[in-house]
Amino acid sequence: MGKYRQHRVGDAARQEICDILRDVKDPRVSSAFITVTSVDVTPDFKYAKVFYSTLSDNATAEEKKELAAGLRSAAGFIRSQLAQRLNLRITPELSFILDDSLRRGVDIAAKINNLEFNDIDTEDTEEDEKA
Repeated sequence: MGKYRQHRVGDAARQEICDILRDVKDPRVSSAFITVTSVDVTPDFKYAKVFYSTLSDNATAEEKKELAAGLRSAAGFIRSQLAQRLNLRITPELSFILDDSLRRGVDIAAKINNLEFNDIDTEDTEEDEKA
């Protein structure tokens, strides 16, 4: 039963953190389009890993570092707002981790589509050569 509650708290925290991020005044965070993909909460609810992604594909490494620094500096504000919104005995300490799985998934899907089109092209040329 502990895992079920752990997932429920993680989902509730994810939804609330998404709302709280709109209220953050730090320009490093407010200027970026951030999506919270998931929140993993430890079984004792003391720590939570917040996985986020950003949709700016052309963001440089420096911009990503600035965004991470902005999220780290806003973690206290986000945690205090989370404590007010969720009725938990212990509000977890937040750590933010860049989640690039969406970008990798899009890259893999593009490669698969490219392979499918290449296979169709080679089949067409083989049929043309036979005829």
